[in-house]
Amino acid sequence: MGEMTQEGANIGAGIDLSQFYQVFFEEAGENLDRMEAQLLEIDIAAADDEELNSIFRCAHSVKGGAATFGFADVAELTHQMETLLDKLRRHELTPTAAMVDVLLQSGDALRAQLARHQGAGGDPIDTTDLLTSIRAMSAGQAPAAPIAKPIAEAPVAPVRAEALAALVETAPADPSLARELEVRVGPLADPARADNLVELFKEITDLGTIEPIDGGQAGDGIRRFRVITTSSDNDLLDLFTFHVAREEVALLPMTEGYGFHAGSPGAPPAAELEHRDPGYGFFDNAPGAPGAVEAPAAGPSVAAAEAARPRVAPKAEKAPAAALESSTLRVSVEKVDQLINLVGELVITQAMLAQNSKQIDPALYQQLAAGLADLDRNTRDLQESVMSIRMIPMSMVFSRFPRMLRDLAAKLGKKVEFVTQGEATELDKGLVEKITDPLTHLVRNSCDHGIEMPEERLAKGKPEHGTITLAASHQGGSILIEVRDDGKGLSREKLIKKARERGIDAPDSMTDSEVWSLIFAPGFSTAEVVTDVSGRGVGMDVVKKNITALGGTVEIDSAEGYGMSVKVRLPLTLAIMDGMSVGVGDEVYILPLSSVIESFQVKADTIKTIGGSGRVIEVREEFMPVLDLEQVFGVPRADFENAGGIMVVAEAEGGRVALLVDQLLGQQQVVVKNLEANYRRVNDISGATIMGDGRVALILDVGSLVRRSRH
Repeated sequence: MGEMTQEGANIGAGIDLSQFYQVFFEEAGENLDRMEAQLLEIDIAAADDEELNSIFRCAHSVKGGAATFGFADVAELTHQMETLLDKLRRHELTPTAAMVDVLLQSGDALRAQLARHQGAGGDPIDTTDLLTSIRAMSAGQAPAAPIAKPIAEAPVAPVRAEALAALVETAPADPSLARELEVRVGPLADPARADNLVELFKEITDLGTIEPIDGGQAGDGIRRFRVITTSSDNDLLDLFTFHVAREEVALLPMTEGYGFHAGSPGAPPAAELEHRDPGYGFFDNAPGAPGAVEAPAAGPSVAAAEAARPRVAPKAEKAPAAALESSTLRVSVEKVDQLINLVGELVITQAMLAQNSKQIDPALYQQLAAGLADLDRNTRDLQESVMSIRMIPMSMVFSRFPRMLRDLAAKLGKKVEFVTQGEATELDKGLVEKITDPLTHLVRNSCDHGIEMPEERLAKGKPEHGTITLAASHQGGSILIEVRDDGKGLSREKLIKKARERGIDAPDSMTDSEVWSLIFAPGFSTAEVVTDVSGRGVGMDVVKKNITALGGTVEIDSAEGYGMSVKVRLPLTLAIMDGMSVGVGDEVYILPLSSVIESFQVKADTIKTIGGSGRVIEVREEFMPVLDLEQVFGVPRADFENAGGIMVVAEAEGGRVALLVDQLLGQQQVVVKNLEANYRRVNDISGATIMGDGRVALILDVGSLVRRSRH
């Protein structure tokens, strides 16, 4: 936010700040996410000073940016949050669960406010109750937890004067609380810039008085002012950044020996300067500041406050955060997608060159053959590097569940612990966005249907707290995401009974996995009572449909009385994949390599016919259904001698199928093109690709073929 604040200093110069809006919204969202995560993790009984400081910094950053851009409603709410957090980190107040609840609700309100400013629409958010509660808590009272609600009329568009006013306390100034301090600005290349602070005090009449100390004649580029005000240091620093950068401002008490540079006539010894409060008189990273800590709001008796406040050394491991931020670059998703598309075209071109090069004599064109081999290797490396840009850690998905579970468990009266594993596992951004809703439904189901009430768990000899685990890991060419709980699990008898009530064929001979899959039937629900949480008969069928549309599968495992596990398998990416090309007649089809188990030559007499039309083949003492791709897709045939001589075993959705093809053409990278968007949906086909010779090859949907073989 440092760059944005500096730009904010030039508001008066007429610079259009809208060009920085997107950066502000992204950073504000990240700060609110970080603040929520830290509030959920905080130990109320023994809150760590560094945790409270970090939460305070998040609110402080949002407030500074909102004031700079004129979002007065956001600045006002974060200002009150900052006041409460400041008292908590000074140990003037003790954290309570009610405070955490109010701060979490304030974070929700801020997200809604920011969404409106970003153009999402909707009614303005009435934060009157929130502000009243936060002010009461800051004063040491304990009001009921408020709820932010929409208001009917939208306020006047925020302007600069409102943004300034939002940073000033709304209560009338009490002259008895006025304090005198020195404001030092600089060194500045143009010391006259500091005169803008005088104009600032004229704009805001309640701010106080200001007068130059040295008349600007020091000659060192530093201007000094005497200020009498009732505002806190933080408020003054926020206001001054409309004209000068924060690191150019230092606030010092007007007491004997202070207000000087170290070593200047009349200045105290260096050792005395070192023992001053490192947070007072400096802004974060200001020249001469001993450490990156916030300036406290000074009251009439600074010495008394300093004596009462315990000092805690900052955690050393969190220091390199600034360096980490500077090593990243924000790039729009559109640019990354364009880059991936170009790499996809490069992969197609490389495949074309590789196919045509098979016709040349490598002995005569040795250098060309070596160059093509290098191109093949470099293209694959480039493709992997570009794809990794879109890969984001699963922690981005996992981070939204602790808050949701906290609120849901409180509503249901349950005690739930949330455990995550494999947060660093990476998944394509497009998949992450589409998998979030299905995972949300699975986690809510575990809490609502799976985890029992505390007294019921104790009666069964279980711990009072139920555990919901969300785990992610890589397995081969796919990612495995598992949602499991230690609740009551699924009841086989109950599921079969419900299925029969709905007219679904459910014989007692069904295997457990087939019984568990009944919950994916449209409208199927085992809830005894329909609630606003779940149990409306919709959800699980939509979950499976959405995951299947992503090329993924869902598997359920359950043990009644012990818990349930739902495993979701997804491809690592939707853009480029490794595939095996097979030939049927004159057509070429692509099988996802991750689905291929094995292939072997077969004779016609080894295929058995059952039930009049179904065909099976025995592979290692296991019978599996046979599908002839020639018949499935109606492929015309001219060559009958080489028909159906090879069997390819593919696996999906917990089942296997043997596909009868003419030949195996090889293994290669293929660029996945959406067939539905460019043509229409085709049964048993998940997409298309362009081969090296320019022909279009269809990518088979193995899961659909497995379902076809079952029917």
